[in-house]
Amino acid sequence: MKYSLAFRIWHWLNALIVTGLLATVFLRKTFLSWRDNSEILMTQLAQMQIEITTEQAAVLAKAIRAGMWEWHIILGYALVLLILFRIYLFFFDKSEKAAFSSLDLHKKAVNVSYYIIYGTLVFMALSGLAIHFYQELLLSKETAHTIKELHELIFTIILYFVPLHILGVIVAENRDEKGLISSMVNGKSI
Repeated sequence: MKYSLAFRIWHWLNALIVTGLLATVFLRKTFLSWRDNSEILMTQLAQMQIEITTEQAAVLAKAIRAGMWEWHIILGYALVLLILFRIYLFFFDKSEKAAFSSLDLHKKAVNVSYYIIYGTLVFMALSGLAIHFYQELLLSKETAHTIKELHELIFTIILYFVPLHILGVIVAENRDEKGLISSMVNGKSI
């Protein structure tokens, strides 16, 4: 199998963007959690004899993470562009396609998993856009909230896929697909 330069660029940009998106979610749920940080702000300010309400603390905590969350949105736009580029590659770049019928059961399962992750990424991109532009799309706040909950639920698929993909590539590299990783870097056939 030989991967074209366009596909390799897409693959590594996609890896970078998805990693960035995962990092922003991780930060949002841990170190930059507005709930945790609002409590820290209230406690620390109280020690300085400055009293603020829970609502004020929440506003401050959300302001602290706002810049990081802007990166999530920017990376989301980049993901949309990469999805469009991947659709283009699907139709016009034949370098990485093997006849599905000629693959063994394991390779068919791997290919199906890629289509599942592509579908997941499309859903994540579209739902992210819907959340971000819910007012422009004339969606109610409740509908946007429901979409956000689905967005966060479906995110779990990506959370599991990334380490499984890395593990699968390492196993394949050490078993029957020697040179798989380097072929994704240099484009040489394996």
